Amino acid sequence: MASHLPAAIRAPFEGRTWRALLYVLIGLPLSVVWFALSVAFVSAGAGLLITFLGVPILAGALAMCRGFGVVERARARALLDVDVRAPEPVRGRTGGAFSWMGAMLKSGASWRHLLYAVVHMPWAVFSFSVTVAFWTWGWSLFTYPLWQWVFPAYVGQDGIQLYGDGTHNLYLDSPFEIAVTSLAGLLFVMAGPWLLRGFVAVDRFLVSGLLGPSRLASRVTELESDRGVVVDTAAADLRRIEADQDDRAPARRAARAQESGLAKEKLAEDPQAAAVLVDEAHGEVKLALQELRDLARGIHPAVLTDRGLDAALSAVASRCAVPVSVDVDLPARPVAAIEGIAYFTVSELLRNVTAHARARRAWVDVWRTGDRLMLQVRDDGVGGAHVVTGRSLSSLTGRVGAVDGVLAVDSPEGGPTTVTVELPWRA
Repeated sequence: MASHLPAAIRAPFEGRTWRALLYVLIGLPLSVVWFALSVAFVSAGAGLLITFLGVPILAGALAMCRGFGVVERARARALLDVDVRAPEPVRGRTGGAFSWMGAMLKSGASWRHLLYAVVHMPWAVFSFSVTVAFWTWGWSLFTYPLWQWVFPAYVGQDGIQLYGDGTHNLYLDSPFEIAVTSLAGLLFVMAGPWLLRGFVAVDRFLVSGLLGPSRLASRVTELESDRGVVVDTAAADLRRIEADQDDRAPARRAARAQESGLAKEKLAEDPQAAAVLVDEAHGEVKLALQELRDLARGIHPAVLTDRGLDAALSAVASRCAVPVSVDVDLPARPVAAIEGIAYFTVSELLRNVTAHARARRAWVDVWRTGDRLMLQVRDDGVGGAHVVTGRSLSSLTGRVGAVDGVLAVDSPEGGPTTVTVELPWRA
């Protein structure tokens, strides 16, 4: 029932708000400690650089800052749901102490941790002060009708003093004034969570930008993952081709050998029967050749190499069990790798339409937008396709992602289904 309330009313009572408040309250004392230790040790190390002692002190200070980063990432993960990966570890080339100190001083991630310790302290003072003031005044004024009796009973005045100059005093003590005070407090209470979320958004930015791995390291990790996806996909395709060959070839070879033997035996005594057997063997050989052509087309169709996506996708659409409209509007041909991925992606999506969608029609659109090659496959089927549950869609997502592409599925129950794919345009 609480989920049906307006967000402004829910916000002060949501767990997200209270976790953010706890994050800000804890942040100030921790930031003061991080700032004091970092500035003290870095200043000492920098001052002693004219001697040998400055180098290990400065390297140790940076290592200490990286330790602070571990605490801050854990705090952000627990209270703000921000999962920031740890930066690449510092390793010296030789494994010795001097090598480690040199690597620490050259590490950009270590200096970013130091920058975080310095920058976050003044920000923590500001966000802590404003949050505590907003939170305290808001809830105090909002609950003023409940504790207004404290003033005449223990303070000796009628209520909160709004104005006083020694001659005239204005107290918030009438029922109307108490109600207006509570209403003003309610506005503070309702605005406080949004102000708090703005503060922790800055904290998220600082943690993600300064305490995580560098963009270069993240990109290297991403490329390594994409390379693994490409290798796995290629291996799966090879296994599929080998399985097709293993399933079909032995049986066909045995049948051809048997028919050839029978034809040889009947050639002398019954030439007509031998001719029939030879004719059947000839038909089977033609069928085997057709299967080989189909297999070759599945590896890389000749029409794609010779005539491009328009002709290749039209050929795929002609073999689809449902009518497919193909519209390809490209100013030029992309590179062979991107063109091949586009072809296989559309082919697999149309195969899914035939196998699962129960559609009456399908549409394929291909166009270029800026530096992206766009593919869209639509059908009027029953819908319900999901990347998570669909093995084929999941495999396509990995194949597309390996070249920095994106696959998005819009398939509500009851249909229709629209699959949109973005690939990098490389002419």
